[in-house]
Amino acid sequence: MTDVTPPRTDQMAQMFDAIAPRYDLLNRLLSAGIDQRWRSRVIEVLRPHAPARILDVATGTADIAIKAAALQPEKIVGVDIAENMLEVGREKIDRLGLSDLITLQKGDSARLPFSDGQFDAVTVAFGVRNFENLDEGLAEMLRVLKPGGRVVILEFSQPTVPPVKQLYGLYSRYLLPLVGRLISGHRSAYRYLPASAAAFPSGEKFLDHLRQVGYADVRCEPKTFGIASIYVGRRKAGGTPGPGP
Repeated sequence: MTDVTPPRTDQMAQMFDAIAPRYDLLNRLLSAGIDQRWRSRVIEVLRPHAPARILDVATGTADIAIKAAALQPEKIVGVDIAENMLEVGREKIDRLGLSDLITLQKGDSARLPFSDGQFDAVTVAFGVRNFENLDEGLAEMLRVLKPGGRVVILEFSQPTVPPVKQLYGLYSRYLLPLVGRLISGHRSAYRYLPASAAAFPSGEKFLDHLRQVGYADVRCEPKTFGIASIYVGRRKAGGTPGPGP
């Protein structure tokens, strides 16, 4: 049985560095391109708030950061622990002529290299389940949000409606690891990733984590029969981040 405990941060970085060259290809192939629609929905959730400064945590190859350019913010910063993923992202950003708008840098979700209240919005796509300490990462994201700022998190969840539940279970247990291994050449990454999604505290359980850390007005928006979910929260206006109503 695959261990679904997130590896140490350095081990996680090594895993994503290893699969970086084929990461985008596998995302599109294994999701039949639906992942891009989910990411676009993250941007639409933020659009009414017109964030000027956006932080994308666990940015990977910068898919969300690039999509966020459509919001016409002043600045977008992406952070990730895997330098090879960032290099792929920088190449994409350069090709699109977005280097003046988007900056990518190495950074750990548990120790974000920013002062308090710097960002109007924080996004994460398929990254929170890989945090070595989930609540620490969520608290750091809250810390760097401005009062009234929004967090929008896209993460895999588990469908509950038959027969989608059974079909997705078979797909994630057998087909996804096989295709992932064949294309990426990494034996364990595409066993760990679906297993970690299955073990992640999705839905109301994850909303409880957001509440306990101190986010207000939290909500969950399931996507595609519950295969993925978008979570939204807000930093309360005034005071310092922390649990409370």
